[in-house]
Amino acid sequence: MDAFMSSPVMDMLTDSLLWLGLGRGLILTLEVAVLAIVLSFVFGTILGAMRYSRLPVISHVAGMYVEIIRNLPVLLLILTSYFVLGLPAMWAATIGLTIYTSAIIAEVIRGGLNSVPKGQWEAARSQGFSFLQSMRHVVLPPAVVKMIPPIVSQFITVIKDSSFAMAIGAYELMFKGTILAATFWKPEQIITIYIVISLIYFTINFAISTFARRIQAKLSVGRGSIGA
Repeated sequence: MDAFMSSPVMDMLTDSLLWLGLGRGLILTLEVAVLAIVLSFVFGTILGAMRYSRLPVISHVAGMYVEIIRNLPVLLLILTSYFVLGLPAMWAATIGLTIYTSAIIAEVIRGGLNSVPKGQWEAARSQGFSFLQSMRHVVLPPAVVKMIPPIVSQFITVIKDSSFAMAIGAYELMFKGTILAATFWKPEQIITIYIVISLIYFTINFAISTFARRIQAKLSVGRGSIGA
C-alpha cells in the first residue's frame, strides 16, 4: 500500500498528461466499440432473421457465414481489415469487430426467435400478417426479452475486445496506457496505470449491465418470468 501512496504514484495521478492520454484513448475505444455495436446489431439481426427463415438458400448462406466467422479469432479479422483491405486503424478495428460480432448476434437472434412458440406464428398468419408483420408485432416482443442478456454480454465483449486495435497502432485506451507506462516508467506507476484502466473498463461495463437488467425487468412485466 505504501508503494501506491508514494510520491511517484501521487505525482503521476496529479499529472494532467496521464488523464489527457487516457481520456483520448477512451474516446477512441468508445468510438470503435459504439460503431461496432450498432453495425453488428443491424447486420446480426438481418443474418439471424435470414438463418431463421424457411428459405433454404438464404438460411444456408447465413448459416455458412455464422459458422465460418465465429470460429475465427477477432484479432485475425482486425488484421485482415487493416493489412488486406488497407483500412485506417480505427475503421479496421471497427470492421473486424463488426464482422465477428454480427455472427454472434445472429445466433442470439435465431435462438430468441426459436424460443417463441410456433402457435404465435400461426396466430399471426391466421390474422393475415405477412412474415415481416408477424416478426415485428407478434414474435419479436417476447423474444427480445430473452435476447437482452446474451446481446448485452456480447456488447460488453466488444468493448473489451476493442483493445485488440492496439495491434494495428490504434491509439485506444490500452495502447495509450502502454505508451504512458513508458513515460511513467517506475513499477508502481505502471501498475497504477493498468489498475486505472481496469477500473475504467469495469465502470463502463458494469453500468451497461445494470442498465440492461433494468430494461429487461421492465420489458418482462406482463410477460411472466424473464426466463419463461
